Amino acid sequence: MAWHDPARAPRRRRLRLRPAVLRARVRLQFGGTGARRKERAQSSRPGVSQAGRADRTAVRVNPPPLSLYVHLPWCVRKCPYCDFNSHSARDGGAPTARYVDALLVDIEREARHANGREIETIFLGGGTPTLFAPGDIGRLLDGVAGRLSFAPDIEITMEANPGTVECGSPAAYRATGVNRLSIGAQSFDDASLRRLGRIHGSADIRSTVEASVQGGFETFNLDLMYGLPQQTVAMAVADLRAAVDLAAPHISWYQLTLEPNTVFHARPPAGLPDDEAAWAIQVAGAQVLADAGYTSYEVSAWARGAHRCRHNLNYWRFGDYLAVGAGAHGKRTDGEAVLRYRKPANPLAYMQAMEAAEEAVAARVLDEADLVFEFMLNASRLTEGFSEDLFTRRTGLAASVLAAAGAPALEGGLIERREGDAWHPTALGRRFLDDLQASFLP
Repeated sequence: MAWHDPARAPRRRRLRLRPAVLRARVRLQFGGTGARRKERAQSSRPGVSQAGRADRTAVRVNPPPLSLYVHLPWCVRKCPYCDFNSHSARDGGAPTARYVDALLVDIEREARHANGREIETIFLGGGTPTLFAPGDIGRLLDGVAGRLSFAPDIEITMEANPGTVECGSPAAYRATGVNRLSIGAQSFDDASLRRLGRIHGSADIRSTVEASVQGGFETFNLDLMYGLPQQTVAMAVADLRAAVDLAAPHISWYQLTLEPNTVFHARPPAGLPDDEAAWAIQVAGAQVLADAGYTSYEVSAWARGAHRCRHNLNYWRFGDYLAVGAGAHGKRTDGEAVLRYRKPANPLAYMQAMEAAEEAVAARVLDEADLVFEFMLNASRLTEGFSEDLFTRRTGLAASVLAAAGAPALEGGLIERREGDAWHPTALGRRFLDDLQASFLP
C-alpha cells in the first residue's frame, strides 16, 4: 500500500490546534461547567434562521449506537504531558473497592438512558486501570452486565500501562470479560521514556505484550507518540518497527502536544522537533506502517484487518456513550435533543456524591450550530469520510445545513464532496486538520 505524501500541496505552516478550536473542544466535546453562556449573535449563515435555529429533519429513524466509558482515575504518578483527569495514588494506594461501589451506583442511574439499546463497546480508561485488581474489574463488569444489555460481540477495552500489571496477570483480566487491551507504550527508546516521565522501560513493553498474547488477548493496541524531545526521524521509525515486530494488531500513533495545565506546558522540554521535522517524521512513519500492512482509518489510528477500535469509531461517528466515574464525560440523544454531560472530577467528591445519592452531573443541550461543529470535530478525523445521511441521522439536521457550513472548507480545498452524498477530507485537509475543523466553528 502506498502512502501518498500531501506535502506537495501548497505550502503552509502546519499548525497545532488553534486556541479557538481548543476552547470549543473543551466546551463542546467535554461538556460545559453548567454556567450560563452568553447569547450568540444572530447567524446569517445560509440554512440557519435569524433566530439561530437550523433546518431540522422530522424524526431520527433510529437512536445512535451506544457505548459505555468508565473512568478509573488513579495512576502511580502523573506524567508531565498528561492533561487527563488522573491522580497519583498515595502510599496507602487507591480506594478501589469503594470506588467500584460508587461506579455501580452511577451505572444504575445511567442505565435508564439506554432506552432499550445494547451496549456495543465498553472502554475502561484512566489513569491506570491496571492499578485495579482483576477482582475489582470483574465485580465492575458483572455489575454493568446486571444493569445493561450487552451486544453479543461486545468489545471491552482496558487501558494498561507496562510495569503496572502486577495487580494481576493479563490472563486474569481476560477472565473478567475484558477482550482488548490498550497498552500505553509511548516509545521503545528508554531515554525518551525517561524524558516523558514514564515508569516503565522498553523491556516492560515487550513482556506485557507477550503476557497479553499468552493470556488470551487476540487483539490489542499499542499507544505510541512522536514529536518527542530530541527525537529524530530514525528514532520514531524505530519505535514503529518495534511495534510491528511485536505483531500489534492496532497502533495509535499521535504527536506529543503541550496541553494547558501540564508540566510540559509550563516548562517545555528542550529539543522538541519543529513543525517541519514533525511532518517529516509523520510522513516516514506512515510509510513504514502502510508497508507493514496497516491501514490508517483515522488520523492517528492504524489497524490490520478487522482490528479497528470500535469504541473510538463510535465517538468519531458521533454515536452515544454513557459515562461513569470521576470526571467522565458522556453524550446521549434524548428525542431531538443531543446532550453533553460530565461527572465531578475529584475522585473523593465523586464517591461522596454517589454515596449520598446525589445526581452530581452537569449537563447541557447542544444547539444547532454547535451540533454541526462537534459532528465535524469528530467525523473529519475519519479517513473514510462520512455521508450526509450519517450527519442527518446523528444531528437531526438537514443536509443543507452541512452544505452551508462546509462551504468555506470546500472552497479552501480542505474537504471535498464525492459521488452520492459522501464527504472526504482532502490530503491538504488531513495535513491541516486544525484549519478544517476551525472552518466549522459557530
